[in-house]
Amino acid sequence: MKTQLRKASHSAFNIQLHIVFVTKYRKPVINKAILERIDETFRRLCKKRQNILVEFSGEVDHVHLLVSMHPDNNISNFIASIKAASSRIVRQEFPEHIKKFYWGNKAMFWSNSYCAISCGGAPLDVLKKYINSQSQPTS
Repeated sequence: MKTQLRKASHSAFNIQLHIVFVTKYRKPVINKAILERIDETFRRLCKKRQNILVEFSGEVDHVHLLVSMHPDNNISNFIASIKAASSRIVRQEFPEHIKKFYWGNKAMFWSNSYCAISCGGAPLDVLKKYINSQSQPTS
């Protein structure tokens, strides 16, 4: 299978990230309506940053995203912005449900941590062999 490259003005790229967010204290707060709203929010924010949300799903206490990243994005800034925006929207639109799991005025929904794993393309062993097989200059 041939790798599909995205193109920008001076680059060709294929940057795929598997991202996982967990709810604060791993509380089982995500229901179907919240999951759908988070999906909509992530898709809109990805598009705004020239990223593509390839796949999205989740369970009651975490979500998985597969994102095709544009190289203009800083990963940690992108993640911080989508976590903050989705948390704000969920807390505004589902306050009664959220109150069952979190109390007080703190704007928390997601844990502070996240997992981001690069994926796609050739396995590392294949890349290492390819890089090491390059003809080096002799002089």
